[in-house]
Amino acid sequence: MQLVNTESIPGNRIVEVKGLVSGSTIRARNIGRDIGAAIKNITGGELRDYTKLLSDSRSEATQRMVEQAAEMGANAIVSIRYETSAVAAGAAELFAYGTAVVTEAE
Repeated sequence: MQLVNTESIPGNRIVEVKGLVSGSTIRARNIGRDIGAAIKNITGGELRDYTKLLSDSRSEATQRMVEQAAEMGANAIVSIRYETSAVAAGAAELFAYGTAVVTEAE
């Protein structure tokens, strides 16, 4: 499955649009991460636990989107975008979406 955030894939042409696909995950922070983040807010530096949490969330949402596209018979997803939103205190959704397409080499 080819994944791009552009409207086309160089060297390929879109022969069929299957439709919108999406994937999401909702993740909550935990007290251990919050304590570490509070210390980093004082001393400065990267919040590695939150970076990993976001990376894991992005991977999970992307995988769910890819699975949906594969079920539709697509071999690529174009115009991929990511959004986040708070859904509860300490929990956020990461939402991935794009257009499932069938491509072939030019």
